[in-house]
Amino acid sequence: METGNVFDVLKERGFIQQVTDEDEIRAILGSEKVTSYIGFDPTADSLHAGSLMPIMAMKHLQRHGHHPIAVIGGGTAMVGDPSGKTEMRKMLLQDVIKANGEKFKAQFGKYLDFERGKASFVDNSDWLLELKYVDFLRDIGKHFSVNKMLAVESYKIRLETGLSFLEFNYQLLQAYDFLMLIRTKNCILQMGGDDQWGNIVAGIDLIRRLESKRSFGITFPLLTTANGKKMGKTEKGALWLDADKTSPYEFYQYWINVDDRDVGKFLAFFTFLPMDEIKKLKELQGADLRKAKQILAYEATKITHGEEEAKKAEQTSRSAFGNGGGDIGGMPATKMAKSEIEKGINIVDLMATVKLVASKSEARRLIKQGGCYVNEKRIQSIESIIDLTSLENSSLILRAGKKRYHRVIFS
Repeated sequence: METGNVFDVLKERGFIQQVTDEDEIRAILGSEKVTSYIGFDPTADSLHAGSLMPIMAMKHLQRHGHHPIAVIGGGTAMVGDPSGKTEMRKMLLQDVIKANGEKFKAQFGKYLDFERGKASFVDNSDWLLELKYVDFLRDIGKHFSVNKMLAVESYKIRLETGLSFLEFNYQLLQAYDFLMLIRTKNCILQMGGDDQWGNIVAGIDLIRRLESKRSFGITFPLLTTANGKKMGKTEKGALWLDADKTSPYEFYQYWINVDDRDVGKFLAFFTFLPMDEIKKLKELQGADLRKAKQILAYEATKITHGEEEAKKAEQTSRSAFGNGGGDIGGMPATKMAKSEIEKGINIVDLMATVKLVASKSEARRLIKQGGCYVNEKRIQSIESIIDLTSLENSSLILRAGKKRYHRVIFS
């Protein structure tokens, strides 16, 4: 177990954006075991990179002896959180939400230790789906001011495009979650992204009114990269934590290719390396900064996919970039019938078929800009035909730009 106050650790590493009572929660975290929670609505069949910051915060708390609860939003996912959304979420069937929640639980097991009560899962559908609506409005709804709710940033933004009454209930449900958890688990701390600040404060106020107890909230900064993009977005879409949706190699490549300006920040957020070491890595410049990126990629991949997959991704990356001459088996690959290439296949069609690009138009644009390679040979024309002469050991390696590789195996 780690020593020291976890609040100081989170603050030094940049996790703290807002906190309801910094002095008091810091004192409590330094003197007693605290139960905290973060909610995750299972609206997809995998967690993604946007979930990594809250997961890492939970792990830091656990490493310091505190008890984190991962709340699976089986109930709130049926309503949909309007925070950060410009339109209403697609409504999911209850059985889909339940199946997604089970996949979330399996993924959390890679990060948190659930043995001997060191962490726990809770599904808010256990209490939300049993609520009697009129009773809920009388007992809980009467404590909420519509004027205050409309002042919350996430609601204000959605009012411009249309906020459904269904979504308007979300803050009440999240506040009720906190109330139930302090009643049943003595959970006094809720954490989440900074877009959750209004919902967290609403829960704290509800607990004060109904339980006359002190509770606390901490929010994390909403992460964007140095070039203004949402952290975790790739050419193919979201950076998923499920290896079947984003391979360990692709996961590794995301981190090794981050903007130079983000390396120090991401090392603090997404690894457990000591801050003294991170500060030294952050000071590296030019070609030496590549070492810091390799460490970031390796450590982040190890946490999510395990040490073996991290080593494999690292070796594959070195081989792909011509630095190792080793195994490239971890590279994303597609198998195709040899007959497809015996008669020749247009490079644009090949790139689109293996989904190295999102569309044929993107492939054409990339080729015209000189960013398409087959076995490290630049493709000069969109009319180029790939045939048996392009194969090396019954396969070839496509490259799009400097960062995206894909192996095509013909049999």
